[in-house]
Formats: sequence, structure tokens, C-alpha cells
Amino acid sequence: MQIKLKVSEAAEFFKAIEESPSKLFELVRLNVQEEVSKYLSKLMDTELADFLGRDRYEHGSKDGNHRNGSYLRKFCIKGIGEVDLKVPRDRHGEFQNEVVPRSQRYEASIAEDISLMYLTGISTRNLSLLSNRLIGRKLSHEEISKASRELTEAVEKWRTRDLSKEVIKYLFIDGVIFSMRSGRKIEKVPVLVAIGVREDGTRLVLGLQSGDKESASSWREFFKDLKARRLEDSNVTLGIMDGLPALEKVFKEEFTNAKTQRCQVHVARNVLAKVPRAQKQAVADDLRSIFYASTKEKALSFHEQFQKKWEKETPSAVRCLEQSIESCLTFFEFPQEEWISLRTTNIIERLNKEFKRRTKPMEIVAGENACYRLLAFASLKMELSWRSNRIGKIRPVLPALREFTQNS
Repeated sequence: MQIKLKVSEAAEFFKAIEESPSKLFELVRLNVQEEVSKYLSKLMDTELADFLGRDRYEHGSKDGNHRNGSYLRKFCIKGIGEVDLKVPRDRHGEFQNEVVPRSQRYEASIAEDISLMYLTGISTRNLSLLSNRLIGRKLSHEEISKASRELTEAVEKWRTRDLSKEVIKYLFIDGVIFSMRSGRKIEKVPVLVAIGVREDGTRLVLGLQSGDKESASSWREFFKDLKARRLEDSNVTLGIMDGLPALEKVFKEEFTNAKTQRCQVHVARNVLAKVPRAQKQAVADDLRSIFYASTKEKALSFHEQFQKKWEKETPSAVRCLEQSIESCLTFFEFPQEEWISLRTTNIIERLNKEFKRRTKPMEIVAGENACYRLLAFASLKMELSWRSNRIGKIRPVLPALREFTQNS
């Protein structure tokens, strides 16, 4: 491509560039788009010539197929933007070019980028607004949603993958609720979540499944699904969970070799909810003494003192703790370096917070598959951070129960 300019034209050109440097790059992009348009149009023309078996203006048989002009269409290319194309046609309508398929409006890598941005937390509305600046063409909400839906098959394969090679010793279990579109209605839909801990202390998300977290049958089906995917239940020795109704009972029935650990944070919240504001600090200090005792014997001794001290003033709180004390202290039966991680469901709570953070921009999740796509991405993202932060390999942190004395 040759550019011929007179001296006066060149002077005006450089003056304009000096006043607005961005104009130079606008001109470059326009020239690139024009040349790419010519190149692709020529390529499709050559493809038609190969299809017909002869070049332009060559005569064929009278009954044979012929060229039949062209039609204009646009196509978006990553890094270049939207280009105008002349797509050649044949008289019989048999030719289908492979350079730029008819149903495709932008190249595949753009769809991949859109899906990635959507999964990392940009809503479809914001992506639609930004798309013109990012790729040179405004994308509709429907196009963005369609691009993200193409990930459904890959997500479903990951969500239902075989677990036979995973030797899991601990399970962290919880449910998280989302506002989800179901037909024409908006409903609160719980998603059941299980995080597994391998023998080496690394963690991974084993299961995501829609279901009622208050229902024993939902949890049973969730556990059966894990085992159907060949999770060896005999390897599981502990389940860490909050106080959801019937969950502990169902877990013990499905994982017969495992014990249960109630989340001390949830138990403490339940106890403190039954304590007058003036006494919350003192009760929280005594709870901390029980839960962070150096041995189970000392913890039980502190619990006995707790009962004697608070029985008259807060009997409801005392009974609440008594009902859960044994399952709160199960962690003492496991390696000491893992106690800090086994006391609570903080591990799965952090994952749930990531789920909430990711779904917050859209307020309402567009159905179960859309929810799984977002949660799968968040799960894999968390697993990357878990690789360097193994159970039993972390330093003790400040007691988790400190949060109970704040904002109470």
C-alpha cells in the first residue's frame, strides 16, 4: 500500500496529529480494517472459484453453476474491530464459505474473552456497554448470554466428574442461597456445596447441587451423588458443618466411618443470641476458653464451670451449648496442627462469600445452569489459592470467636 502526499498535505496532517495524537492511531485502525476487509473478501472469492472449479470470467458448461454477485456483511475481529465484507454467492445457493461462516458475527476468541469477563464479575449489562470500546462492536445482552452459555457443557463435565482418584479425608459442607429466575418467577434457591480435603491437606470443591438445605432428603441425595461419582466414603473420617436440621444425622448414615464437627462459630452465635447484651462479652470470653482449650479434658472442665456460672442468669444459653458441646469438640481427636481449620466452617464460608461477591453484580441469577457456570469459575479460582494454603500447614490465627463481641 503506497501513500502519496504533497508537502502541504503532509504539513496539515502532522499539525493535526500534533494537536490530537490519537487521530494517528484512528487512521491506522481504519487502514488496517480496510486492508483486512479486502483480504478476507478476496479469500472468500478464491474459495468460491475453487468450489465452482474455475476462476472469475472463465466459462463453464451451460447447465453448470455460476457466480451470482455478492452481499455485504460485517464481521468483528479481535484487535481490529468490525470490518465490511463482500461475501460472494453462487446461482444455485450451494456455496457455503468456511472463511467467515454465515452464522458467525465475530471470531471465536472474542466469545472466549466475553465469557471470561462475564465469569470474573462483569455483568451482561456492563459488558454490552463496554463491548464497543473493547472489540469495536456493541454486543447485545443476548449475544453475551449466548457466549457464556457455551461454557455449560464444560462446566457440567467438571461438576459431574469422576472422583475415584481423589482420596478425601474431611468434608466441609454447607448451603448458600441465591435469587434465581425460575420460569417467570424469582425464587430463593439454595445450592448445596461440599469441599473435600485430601490426605496431603489440599482442598477442592467436590460438589455443587441445587437443593433445599433444610431438607434431609436433599442432603441425602447430594451425598449419594458424590458416592455415585465414585467418592470412596470409607476414606472420609470427619464432616465439618453448621447446625442445619437433620444434616448431621444424614451425614453419619451416608459416611459410616466418619464423625461430625459442629462449627464453633455457628454454635457460639446461637448461644450468644440467648444472652442479654450486658453479658455477651463475658459469655463470649467463657466460650472462647472452652473452644480453644489445649485438651478435650480441659474443654469439658471449662464447660462444666460455664454451666455452674451461667445456669441461673442465662439458662437457655446453657442448654443450647449443652446440646452441641460434644460435636463441637470432635476436632480434638485429629492431628493438632489441623485443629485451627477443623473447628469451624470458615473454609467453606470463604468460598460462599466468593460466590456472593461474583453474583452480586447481577442481583438475580438467570437459572440453574447460569448459577453453576458462575460457581464453577469461582470454585476453580479458589482452588488455585488453596494450593499454597494447605490444611495443617497454616499458622494459627486470632480466634475466630472474636467477631462475636463486635456489633453485638
